[in-house]
Amino acid sequence: MGKQNSPRSPRPEPLDDDLSLRMKECQIRSSENGNDPSIGRRMSGGDNHWNSKMVLPYGWKNDNAKYTTCKTSYIGKKHLWLRKHVKSIFFMFGLMGLLFLLDSLMVSIFDSTSLETSSVPDKPSGLKEDDRDSYIEREKSPVHMYDRLLNLASSALTEKEFRQEPSNFWNEPYDRASIWKPCADRKPSTSRGRHDQSNGYILVSANGGLNQQRVAICNAVAVASLLNATLVLPRFLYSNVWKDPSQFGDIYQETYFMDIMKDEIDIVKELPPDLKSVEIEAVGSLITDSDIVKEAKPVDYIRIVLPILLKNRVVHFLGFGNRLGFDPLPFELQRLRCKCNFHALKFVPKIQQVGSLLVRRIRKYDAANSMLDKQLFGKFMPSLSYKEHEVAKGPSKYLALHLRFEVDMVAYSLCEFGGGGTERKELQTYREIHFPLLIERLKNSKPVSPTELRKLGRCPLTPEEAALVLAGLGFKRGTYIYLAGSHVYGGKSRMQSFTSLYPNLVTKESLLTHTELAPFRNFSSQLAALDFIACASADVFAMTDSGSQLSSLVSGYRTYYGEGHAPSLRPNKKRLAQILSDNSTIEWNSFEDRVKKMIEEGQRIRVRGFGRSIYRQPRCPECMCKSQ
Repeated sequence: MGKQNSPRSPRPEPLDDDLSLRMKECQIRSSENGNDPSIGRRMSGGDNHWNSKMVLPYGWKNDNAKYTTCKTSYIGKKHLWLRKHVKSIFFMFGLMGLLFLLDSLMVSIFDSTSLETSSVPDKPSGLKEDDRDSYIEREKSPVHMYDRLLNLASSALTEKEFRQEPSNFWNEPYDRASIWKPCADRKPSTSRGRHDQSNGYILVSANGGLNQQRVAICNAVAVASLLNATLVLPRFLYSNVWKDPSQFGDIYQETYFMDIMKDEIDIVKELPPDLKSVEIEAVGSLITDSDIVKEAKPVDYIRIVLPILLKNRVVHFLGFGNRLGFDPLPFELQRLRCKCNFHALKFVPKIQQVGSLLVRRIRKYDAANSMLDKQLFGKFMPSLSYKEHEVAKGPSKYLALHLRFEVDMVAYSLCEFGGGGTERKELQTYREIHFPLLIERLKNSKPVSPTELRKLGRCPLTPEEAALVLAGLGFKRGTYIYLAGSHVYGGKSRMQSFTSLYPNLVTKESLLTHTELAPFRNFSSQLAALDFIACASADVFAMTDSGSQLSSLVSGYRTYYGEGHAPSLRPNKKRLAQILSDNSTIEWNSFEDRVKKMIEEGQRIRVRGFGRSIYRQPRCPECMCKSQ
């Protein structure tokens, strides 16, 4: 093209026929041998250099003059073409540059979005995951065991959307539930009271999670009173399962606990100096499961523990849990357990505050200030004016569900849940790693088939079965449901059948921000305390396993403080298995009737039976009083 601002060269004359033929011949020869002069120039930067490096093939060695002529004509033709199409070339380069820029921008946006989607905001890097999480996050195909019933339930819920009548199970079905009032904190004239002289000190190291530890604390209070001993503030053992280093003061208000119980027993924060240096195990003061059996009677403590306490002035209960039976037990000891559980154990302000925030976000606005809420939230009791209530948006009620379908319980049950060979292999591997004693026991016993275990009601309810029960009870598709725990075996794929019927499912992880949950990270017991609050404060509490500690303690707490307006739903797993065994033929109306009768039977107002847990069933003279 020449240098800028130089005069334009005159347009060349058309080539004559002979020159055209020679030009074509030159082009053909060059292309046949893979030697394009223009390519050589781009590679080496000059004609002379390219010619010095090139080796001509046979037949070209004496044609240098002819080749030079061809080359000169070719270059002239090339310059003519470039001048003619210069604008088009610049336009094409500009267009390609613009497209490249847009492409880079789109890739950048896509990568950023993908990074945000793939990250898990409630589990920052550097934090150790629960061992069970690996069984939650794996992507699996949804498992349905009752496709026909699911379709019937979906149709029934769609019809209910056009009706105004709510489910009857939002309320307690029996009026007599309200005649029982809390009174475990009363001081009867027959109280044992405190002795002037203590027999010594009791140390308690409680194992398990939040709810097992809560039971241990209340039992320790009763044992201290029984032995006329001073209770040292209980300690919590670190568990490789729960992986929580929290101690009493991290979960419960120490001063409040000691103040409420001060008229019943002496409680101190630590041993006196002269006993701190005592080798507990060396002097024979360490009490384990082998010394005191599970659910022991008071006479066992007097016979085995009291002599050691009187001799050494200190005993240490290691791994203390359910080692005190419920009956027969003196009236006052039962009352002390109730007083400890329902009155003395208050969550620390940090837990109360976030628990209050959690419940407000579920309801979207604050419910009435019930006795139940006052006990749970303390000074963080939410309050809104009537006008603010009117403009607030969101549900006025919510149902809390404790879905006991974690991998450890699923594996231990020895049941099958529709996942086929892959599921069986995975659960067997888990059992071999985590339950070696169970594996040894199975080797020496006659196996019970998974089908038989289900008929006996020994299998945990799946999310699918829980959803079918709720649909059978008439809860509408739009019901807001709080899921406690959220460590569901199989994760989203296993929950798919549940959320297809009830999409408004929330957890503490979805309702609280990363910053709000940060103080509770790696503290499973403190996270469980938030679940306890959300379940206890719910308008309805549903459970899938009435024997679990959380379900037992929450339902008992609701009975004690609910004033007859805090229903709890307990399925009978054996009866439900019978109902679901007719999955292929049962009509939806029949399914509803049978499920409703099953739940109503579990809601009957009963006084605590002999040997039953006083924490789960506080309707008894030791804990509650009748107003009529």
